[in-house]
Amino acid sequence: MALLLWREAVYYDASTTMSEAVRTLLQRSTEAAREASRESEREADPGFLWDFWYPAARSTELRGQKLAKALLLEVPLVLGRTAEGKVFAMRDACPHRGMPLSYGRLEGEVVECRYHGWRFDACSGQCVEIPSLTSQDKLKVERIFAGHYPCEERDGYVWVYMNAPDSRLPEKISPAPALAVFSEKYKITHLSCELPSHIDHGIIGLMDPAHGPFVHQSWFWRKRASIHEKTKQFEPIPNGFRMSPHVPSANSAPYQLLKKITGEPVTTIIDFVLPNLRTEIDRSGKLWFSSRATVTPVRRDLCRIDFVAAWNLPLPVFLFRPFAKTFLRQDQETMIQQSEGLKHNPRLMLIDDADRQAKWYFALKANLLESRRTGTPMVHPMDGPVTLRWRS
Repeated sequence: MALLLWREAVYYDASTTMSEAVRTLLQRSTEAAREASRESEREADPGFLWDFWYPAARSTELRGQKLAKALLLEVPLVLGRTAEGKVFAMRDACPHRGMPLSYGRLEGEVVECRYHGWRFDACSGQCVEIPSLTSQDKLKVERIFAGHYPCEERDGYVWVYMNAPDSRLPEKISPAPALAVFSEKYKITHLSCELPSHIDHGIIGLMDPAHGPFVHQSWFWRKRASIHEKTKQFEPIPNGFRMSPHVPSANSAPYQLLKKITGEPVTTIIDFVLPNLRTEIDRSGKLWFSSRATVTPVRRDLCRIDFVAAWNLPLPVFLFRPFAKTFLRQDQETMIQQSEGLKHNPRLMLIDDADRQAKWYFALKANLLESRRTGTPMVHPMDGPVTLRWRS
C-alpha cells in the first residue's frame, strides 16, 4: 500500500512538474507571439500623420495637359492641371487592372487609362466611360471611382490633402497652408532637398536649436567660437508651439545687418505646427522676411524638405538663393551621414532643454493619434509658457 502511494505521489509530482513546464513554455510562446505581433505592427505602421495637407509638387511642374507623378506617405499619385487650369490629384492606379494612370493622357478634364481606355473625371475621380461596354452591359459606370484627393495651389506649391486609406474625407477641410506676407510687392523663392530618413528624424532636425554652430559653420552665419547661452520663451498654440517674439541671436550676421539697415529692432517669431510646418517671421520697421519649411514623408525611409521664403528686403533673389542652398545642403549632408548610424537601430536619447522641442513634437503626435482613436479632445503637452535655455 505504501509502495502504491509512493508511486502515485511520484506520478503526481512528475505530472505536476510537466504541467508547470508546459504552462511555462506555452506562456513564453504566447509572450513571444505577442511581441512578434507588436513588432510586426510597428513595422507595418510607417508612423505617418494622415488627414493633413502636404506639398506634392511645385506648380511649375504641371504644365499644359501633362500628367506628373508624385509619392506622398507611400501613396502613388498622379497630378495634373485641367484645361481650365485647376490642379487635381488622383491615386496613380486605374481601378480596373491597376495600370498607373500617369501613363495615360489628359484631355480637358478627363484622365484616360492607356490600357483599356477607361476615362475618369480628373476633379472627382468618377468614371465617365468604359469603351469596352456594349449596349447589353448593365454595369453602372458612374458608380466606379478612381482614388481622388483634394488638391489646392498655394505659394507656388500643389498641396494634396492625404486622408487615411479606406477612410472618408471629413465634411469640412481647412484650406491648405499659406505663407504669411505683409505687403503687396515682394520677392519669393523655393528650394527643396531629400533626406534619407524617417519623417520624425527630419522634423526634429528641423527644429533642433543646437546644431547651428556645427552644421552651419560659415562666415555669414555661425562659428563655433560664437557659442553662448541662450534663453527663449515658448508658448502652446493649436497643434504646436511657438517661440515667442524675441530679438534674434547676436551671433547671426543677417539679423544684425537688417537692424543696421532700418535702425529699428528686429523681432522674430518661430512656430511649429503638426504635421510638419516650421514658419519664421522676421520684422524690422517696414521690412519683413517670412519663410516656411515643411518636411514631407515620401516613404518611411525618405522625406523631403520644401522651403519657401518671401521678403521685401533690398535683397535680390539671386543673392539669397546661394546662401539658402548652402543651408539645405549642409542639413542634407548631415542627415545622410546620420542615416548610416540609424540603420543599425541604436538607442537614442533626448536631453533638456535643447531637445525639449523634439519631446513636444513626439508628445503632440502621440496625443493627436490618441485623440483621434478615442474621440476625446487632444491634450497639449504644454500647459502654459515655458522658458528654455541652451548653448549654441
